[in-house]
Amino acid sequence: MTKSRWLRKLLPLAVSFATTIALAGTFAPPTLAQTNPPPPQPQQVQPAPEEGFSIPIWIYPVGAIFLIFIFIPKIGWTLGLIAIGEREVGIVTKKFSRKNLPSSRLIALDGEGGLQADTLPPGWHFGYFPWQYSVRREPVVVVPQDEIGLIIANDGATIPADRILGKVVDCDNFQNARKFLTEGGEKGRQLAILTTGTYRINTAVFEVITSANAKAKGMQPSQLQLYKLDPDRVGIANVLDGVPIDEGEIAGPIIPGHDNFQKAQSFIKGGGRRGLQEQVILSGSWNLNPWFVQVEQVKMTEVPIGYVGVVISYVGRSHQDVSGGAFTHGNLVNKGDKGVWVEPLYPGKHPINTKVMKVELVPTTDVVLNFTSRFSGEHGYDSKLSALKLLSFDGFTFDLEVFQIIHVGTLDAPRVISRQGSMQNLIDQVLRPIVGNYFRNSAQEYTILDFLIARSERQAEAAEHVRQALRAYDVQAVDTLIGLISPPGELMQTLTDRKIAQEQEKTYEVQRISEYQRQELVRATAIANIQNQVVAAEQGVKIAQLSATAAIEHASGEAEGIRLMGQAKADAYQVGVNALGTQSFTLLELMQAVSDGSVRIVPDVTVNGNGGSGGLLDGLMAMLLRNETNKNGENGSHSPVINVKKSKSVFVETVAEPPVVKVHSVESPESMNSVKSPESPNHSPFPQYGFVDETDIDSAFGELLDI
Repeated sequence: MTKSRWLRKLLPLAVSFATTIALAGTFAPPTLAQTNPPPPQPQQVQPAPEEGFSIPIWIYPVGAIFLIFIFIPKIGWTLGLIAIGEREVGIVTKKFSRKNLPSSRLIALDGEGGLQADTLPPGWHFGYFPWQYSVRREPVVVVPQDEIGLIIANDGATIPADRILGKVVDCDNFQNARKFLTEGGEKGRQLAILTTGTYRINTAVFEVITSANAKAKGMQPSQLQLYKLDPDRVGIANVLDGVPIDEGEIAGPIIPGHDNFQKAQSFIKGGGRRGLQEQVILSGSWNLNPWFVQVEQVKMTEVPIGYVGVVISYVGRSHQDVSGGAFTHGNLVNKGDKGVWVEPLYPGKHPINTKVMKVELVPTTDVVLNFTSRFSGEHGYDSKLSALKLLSFDGFTFDLEVFQIIHVGTLDAPRVISRQGSMQNLIDQVLRPIVGNYFRNSAQEYTILDFLIARSERQAEAAEHVRQALRAYDVQAVDTLIGLISPPGELMQTLTDRKIAQEQEKTYEVQRISEYQRQELVRATAIANIQNQVVAAEQGVKIAQLSATAAIEHASGEAEGIRLMGQAKADAYQVGVNALGTQSFTLLELMQAVSDGSVRIVPDVTVNGNGGSGGLLDGLMAMLLRNETNKNGENGSHSPVINVKKSKSVFVETVAEPPVVKVHSVESPESMNSVKSPESPNHSPFPQYGFVDETDIDSAFGELLDI
């Protein structure tokens, strides 16, 4: 068959050249319409110019070339000559044939009439007679750099009902339509795509969509671009073809060998599911068929310094708990399984599919939770916390600000999330009730003043209580601090007044101490100024004390001597009384005293009061004479003088001289008002006065006369 095709193409070419040469030979110089007989030799005959014309010789080759350029194409077309350019492809349509094309087919494969699967490459092609064939020249398909081309097959097998794209067939990138159709290619949109390059494609079989004609085909030019992912992003794939996702799953499993969804047929053959995919696409440029997969770019999951990320996976293998028997408040699974992963994500960026996984950030540094509405931490966990409203034992309502510091260990973070679900749930459902209830119970046991005064003790008790309570939730309570306490205004005014009074008391105490110190300073200064006198006085006191001691000792000795002498006299008197009797011994002693001169009987001056007016003057003169006598005398002692006159009573005056008893007559003791008593401080020159009854003197003289 190949030889006959070549003969069919070469025969029209040979005939065309032979015909051309034959036609070129028929053109000869034009002959004269009439020929004259040759003239005689001797005569020269000149042709008449009006009877004919001559054609230059160069006209013949030029005319031949002209005829070739005009008639050869017509002759080639007539003989089935087709010339295809180097940037073209010939699309052949057979107008009639003995074979009819099946009703289910659009492209002829075995000489049937209609569009032919085979195309004409660049060059000359013979045998395609115009009455039987129609050849359409189409430009080659060009896919620009960094773009893709999509294919729609107009013929082929029917796509199965569970698929939406035609399977991939090895047909030299759709340049071999015959192979595509004979090896089971399916009509419609194709899984396979064209990458950057130039392709000779039968556009009657395949419709190619590029960025140049995308809008005409209902697409955007950007959809025909290479899909590019930034370095800090991850692509989440949504596959549009494949078998349905298994019941109970939300995403298709990871299918190996499809090169990030670029090999769509490998994904389909591997059992890939349509819909959301667990596998993600990392940064780079990818040849992705937009009819097969759609990609959403999201930021990579970033775990900051001071945090760990606990992964909660909604897809994966069997749900097998690996937390152990001691942990009974949740389940932990290995990495890749469905559930809370036992291994957290450490600080950094991680390509996590956020559509099928959730990452809970757990701070591993100390977190301060502020029970106040005045401010909150940057972490935001305490945005819903406010100051505690407490009721004291004495019925006062007050607000209390508390600052709780907690810490969650790295390995404890999955347990906390498995049990509480999130850090915010831990704060709202665990920490806030524990702290609030403790302080409410504690406040009702104390008055508000006691609570204010003993806040340090309340703080220490609260810290220990919260520490014990949070330990059961795998959370470490670092410290519990009491902040601002806001009691009622009237109570605060009372406390303020009390404080002011206490401060004033302290001020007064300081002033008192200062004044005392000033007095001490003045006293010390005065003492320093009279130090000499003080020393002299102290020495005088010591001397006086010593003199007094000596006088006391001397007096004691004299008293002892007097006592002994008196005791001896008393013994002697007692012997005398015993021998003579009491009266006899008394008279004897009296007479002995008179004889010894110790008792003066006769006065030095005697004033007689018997009538006469010169008694007082005589007495004064007698006293003057006595004084002069005493001055001239050696001793100044006189014998006792007794002047006795009967009257109601007399008094005896003891003078400084040797004992002299003077008896003066007076009317009565009441008449002696002019004489001072012995107790008077301003007494007369006479030291003492004593009153003697008159009857005693008479009896004494009577006893003397008897003797």
